[in-house]
Amino acid sequence: MFPGPWAYYSSNKRVYRYKLTYYQSSQFETSTDPKALKALLSWFDQFREAPLPHKVWLQCQLALIEGFTNAVRHAHVGLAPETPIRIEVVISEQDIDMRIWDQGPGFSFDTILEDKLAVTKQDAEGGRGLKIMYLVADNISYLPAGNQGNCLHIHKTYKG
Repeated sequence: MFPGPWAYYSSNKRVYRYKLTYYQSSQFETSTDPKALKALLSWFDQFREAPLPHKVWLQCQLALIEGFTNAVRHAHVGLAPETPIRIEVVISEQDIDMRIWDQGPGFSFDTILEDKLAVTKQDAEGGRGLKIMYLVADNISYLPAGNQGNCLHIHKTYKG
């Protein structure tokens, strides 16, 4: 809603603003290359020092791997290798938001997720990424983002 290190909540039709004691934001952009995962993970290492618990950091790292891999393997299939994938991570003292923008045609996220939750087997070679991200996140969505492509948004609260 509002950028910067402020948090907002509403109660009784009023909006209250309070200053966050911790706020970190960073962006990463790469081409459609599975080998870029190594650089992405190095970039994500900067968030180890954030106030989120190590277990949550590991879960979010796994969700980031799955989201990036899905963008490369599925969303960008048939697109030029230089097609960009953008990632943004925002951390406060209570939650983490990860966004991955792809340039693919999009898909019915809720329908595919429902199918994956119902039929994905633990020993399957593929098809577990959406389920993993769903289990890690408190909220997850994949929506068109206008001229920015599509945005996978993974939100996790770890305090509160």
